Amino acid sequence: MGTPTLDAAAKGMAALTLGYSLARTAFGWVAVAGSEQALAASTFPQESAEAALAALRAQAGAAAESAQWRETCDRLQAYFDGAPINFPELVELSRFTEFQRRVLSELRLVPYGETRTYGWLARTCGCPRGPRAVGQAVGRNPLPVIIPCHRVLAAGGYGGFGGGLDLKLRLLRLEGITSRTRVSRRRPLR
Repeated sequence: MGTPTLDAAAKGMAALTLGYSLARTAFGWVAVAGSEQALAASTFPQESAEAALAALRAQAGAAAESAQWRETCDRLQAYFDGAPINFPELVELSRFTEFQRRVLSELRLVPYGETRTYGWLARTCGCPRGPRAVGQAVGRNPLPVIIPCHRVLAAGGYGGFGGGLDLKLRLLRLEGITSRTRVSRRRPLR
């Protein structure tokens, strides 16, 4: 089972015009942006709508508010309220390398309430000696929570997180993950 992605170059789209939606969640304000075809960016929770929009514009240059991504915002609100939500949106990852797209696509398959290690993700992506390369790809994740980078842990600790370790731990607790012993050593999810 693959994950929904969109390769803008393959679809012949020269430039994407992005619309955005904002939502107030239990963790703060979040913003998402996408084209008519696919979701391209989201933010970590921010203190205000203005801060979320500024973070989104810095990342993706979203132009105008759009009702198209309202349902995604509704799912984010439910997620931050503690519901085990999936994000089936088609995502736009064409600006990334093939390896980075593979890492982010595999990461989307890590189930709610479970974690994996950078080493596991590296092996799953065919790069068993590349946990650092995987970490760099995960660190470029344009869609936090939607692509659940908080579910990837370092072998010897929690690892880094673009939203800060406190937020990573809050997200893990929200999903019922209370200790590092919940790290799964499962085979790839194919």
